[in-house]
Amino acid sequence: MKIELDNTTIDVNVQYAIRKKLYIHIDDTGFITVKAPNDTSQEQIIHAVQQHSKSILDKLDAITKARQPIPKVREYENEGKFLHLGKYYFLHELIATNGLSQDELKINLKKFYFASCKKVIAERIKTYQTQLKVKPKTIEIDESRTKWGSCSSDKKLTFNYRLAMAPVEVIDYVIVHELCHLLHMNHDRSFWRRVGSIMPDFKEKEAFLARYGQAMTL
Repeated sequence: MKIELDNTTIDVNVQYAIRKKLYIHIDDTGFITVKAPNDTSQEQIIHAVQQHSKSILDKLDAITKARQPIPKVREYENEGKFLHLGKYYFLHELIATNGLSQDELKINLKKFYFASCKKVIAERIKTYQTQLKVKPKTIEIDESRTKWGSCSSDKKLTFNYRLAMAPVEVIDYVIVHELCHLLHMNHDRSFWRRVGSIMPDFKEKEAFLARYGQAMTL
C-alpha cells in the first residue's frame, strides 16, 4: 500500500491477523510493516500511519543518512555491520572472527549467507508450494549480480545468496515469483495475476529490492 506523508509517498506492507490493536514497525532497512486486526479498513490504516507521520519520516531519514553513502570497501572487522534478514548486525554477531584474516572473514561470511539463504528458502517455500500446487525439480543457491532468483524450463529454481540479507517478507516474494514461473514461464498477465493471488502487495516487495538492493551486497 502506498501512503502520502507530507508530500512523500511511502510503501507500507500490511499484514492482517487476529489481534486487538494496530501496530506499525520499521526495520533497520526502512521496510515499513503495519500489523492490523482483520477487520481494519484501508482508511483506518492510512489514518493511523498519517498520525505518526513525523516519527515515521524522521526514522526513515535517519536510516537513509546512516546507510549512505554505501561503502565501496566493507569493514571486515568486529565493528563492521552487515545485513541479515532485514536487520544490521556486527560481523562478530554473524560469524566467528577471532584470529582470522580479512580474506578468511570474507570467505566465512559468504558461506554464512549461503547457508542462511538455503535454510530460509527451504523453510519458507513449503507453504507456497502447497498453495500453488507446484514442486520444483531442484532448489539451488548461487551468486548473481543481476537476478534475485530464476526458474529454468526444466523446473530448477535458483536463488541469490544475497536474499539472506533481505527481510523475510521480501524473500517470500522472490519465492512466490519463481514458483509462479513453474506455471507461467513468462511475465504475462496470467503470471502476475497468479503472483498477486498469493501476495497482493508484491509491488511493494519489488520496490524494496529496487530501492535497497544495492545495500544488500558484500
